[in-house]
Amino acid sequence: MNEFVLALGWFGLYAPVALGAIGSAWGCALGGSAAIGAMLDTEGGYGRFIGVSLMPSSQVIYGIVIMFTLQRDAMTADIGAATFGIGLLSGCALMYTGIRQGEVLASAIHASKAKPEIFGVSLAPAAVLEGFSVFALVFALVLAGSIPA
Repeated sequence: MNEFVLALGWFGLYAPVALGAIGSAWGCALGGSAAIGAMLDTEGGYGRFIGVSLMPSSQVIYGIVIMFTLQRDAMTADIGAATFGIGLLSGCALMYTGIRQGEVLASAIHASKAKPEIFGVSLAPAAVLEGFSVFALVFALVLAGSIPA
């Protein structure tokens, strides 16, 4: 049984990075696809479309921070379950917000093609989703601090 808990612990250690990377890649692909499409329909302002399409990339950075916070000198059965739970659930939150942020950014890019003046305000929902990612990061850091050394 201890070997299984150890395996879960190692899985949980890497989960925030892996799932955060999936969410970041998916979200950036959604936003990037919309940005490329917008370039065909507009005469300028391409940089802002490309810039905001990269916004979901922060989820993988948060996952890396969580992974380093969860890392201990040695993985033991005592901390394996906690590492698994914190890592997996925070990773799922990062993945989900990254994907949804990409969808919101794609919508913002499409809307601002027709009305360029709404570009800034159309990014507010993406910023809210970024806030949820930060919440997941902060709570994972707090919980990781409560795991016994």
